[in-house]
Amino acid sequence: MTGRLLCLLRTSWWSLAILSTGCGIRPATGVLPPGFVFLGDVDGSIQQDIRYFTSNNFTGRPVAGYFAPRCVLSQAAAEALVEAQRLARVRGLSLKVYDCYRPQRAVNDFVNWAADPDDTLLQHRFYPEVPKNELFARGYIAEQSGHSRGSTVDLTLVPTGSAQPVIDHFANRYDCRRSPPLRYPDNSLDMGTGYDCFDPLSHTDNPGLNSQVLANRQLLRSFMEAAGFSNYPQEWWHYTLVEEPFTDRYFDFPVDDSGRVRRQAPNAC
Repeated sequence: MTGRLLCLLRTSWWSLAILSTGCGIRPATGVLPPGFVFLGDVDGSIQQDIRYFTSNNFTGRPVAGYFAPRCVLSQAAAEALVEAQRLARVRGLSLKVYDCYRPQRAVNDFVNWAADPDDTLLQHRFYPEVPKNELFARGYIAEQSGHSRGSTVDLTLVPTGSAQPVIDHFANRYDCRRSPPLRYPDNSLDMGTGYDCFDPLSHTDNPGLNSQVLANRQLLRSFMEAAGFSNYPQEWWHYTLVEEPFTDRYFDFPVDDSGRVRRQAPNAC
């Protein structure tokens, strides 16, 4: 059996999305950059549902740079989330994060995805009324993301003790704008839309939403603002630490399956 075939056999399912990098590169482990931590090491009670590690996102596939379903944040942001979680738990709730630090290569992956007009596999679920070529102009996708600075987090509130339902996300034509039974199942409080719903209904203070949805969004915002975060008005789930430590640095380290940073090193293949 040739070395190249052995290399291909070692490729796991989560790395299929980056096969374009070729078998001439293999991962080597290292440590997180200074100032970064794994959220689970700081507060293991915060739920994690890292959508870009899976196919349950608007691209319909795992996103480049996500080798593990783990939340990485700047230490300052992670410690601030501890306070937000404390406030939530007083109310019988918990935070659940969908995305945390995002490698620049993942942002580039979004840009490449957006440039393909024929790739609309999950338009019906995530952007049913917004033309794909307008996602940048409307502020839903950007060529640089605050997530890549390490202090931005996408999250929701869930009842304490609840769990994310396990379901085939291609089993139905879910619509992120509809009522919870018609959206992709989530243990989130009703926030009016699903996560990453590219639609005006996702704007945090959209006046067309019912009072309970607005109250749920305001509750999340109250916890996050008390902990030092600020909301992005177009996305009810998107918060950035006001005093973020890396204000002008965009990082590109991916996170591997063992919880270490993947660096590229020569391969014998």
